[in-house]
Amino acid sequence: MKKTKDEELYAPEDLAQAVETLRRGGIILYPTDTVWGIGCDATNEEAVRRIYELKQRADSKSMLVLIDETYPLESIVGPVPDVAYDLMELAVRPITIIYQGAKGVAPSLLGEGQSLGIRQSREKFSSALCRRLRRPIVSTSANISGDPTPLFFDGISSAILEGVDYVVRYRQTDKTPSQPSQIIMLGPSGEVKVIRP
Repeated sequence: MKKTKDEELYAPEDLAQAVETLRRGGIILYPTDTVWGIGCDATNEEAVRRIYELKQRADSKSMLVLIDETYPLESIVGPVPDVAYDLMELAVRPITIIYQGAKGVAPSLLGEGQSLGIRQSREKFSSALCRRLRRPIVSTSANISGDPTPLFFDGISSAILEGVDYVVRYRQTDKTPSQPSQIIMLGPSGEVKVIRP
């Protein structure tokens, strides 16, 4: 059987195991379009709480979610200002957009005004993960809160490695420098505020 383009880049069983772990309510360590992230099914409140505990992070500090390019954004944010689609289409590097009035995710992910940061991933593995799970996936840096964010897999602490249920094998040796995402906040009428250029 011929492999798809994505399967040539990573092992299908690696993706399948990560998806199964998420479906069971587990948490994973996985490569994203920026740095390595800790993730779970963003609709599973218990799994989200486990990530807060693992990172020793106050739940007043919200975490963002990843979706793939085919996920209907309107199912977790509504209405979506038109400018959001323009920003995502024109972005040359990863862009996280903070929307107001989010819904359908674990309540502890939401910030003031029901706000939620959402990034549409173009990275092959995390995008395929979202597509297979058919739900948004939490993405938060793979470090204890207050510690430096590890830029590569080999900088991730043993506390994080041992605290997750599955560690993705794909890209563990990759040393390609990554950029942090831009962060844009959108008001209810489409007002744009740059949080991180």
